[in-house]
Amino acid sequence: MSTVAYTRGGAEYTPVYLMSIDAEKCIGCGRCFKVCGRDVMSLYGVTEDGDIVKPGTEEWDDVEDEIVKKVMQMSEADNCIGCGACARVCPSECQTHAALS
Repeated sequence: MSTVAYTRGGAEYTPVYLMSIDAEKCIGCGRCFKVCGRDVMSLYGVTEDGDIVKPGTEEWDDVEDEIVKKVMQMSEADNCIGCGACARVCPSECQTHAALS
């Protein structure tokens, strides 16, 4: 059975939660980050070797000069409320969403 939520007006809907972000497709534009008020995702760096590194960590400090692009990654997945705003603004369709069963 799926999770059910309600709009302010009482209409029932099924939330679709952010399950993953494909780093190969993500262009790091940050549109999803801007529309999400729940801190579900953050911008990470991708090194020349393809390693995904979180900013502000010791690992980031070690490889900062090797960062070739930035991509969004899930940082606080449990904060997602399943509104789908991030999917609606994503130009690269890099996100996977699903209802909880």
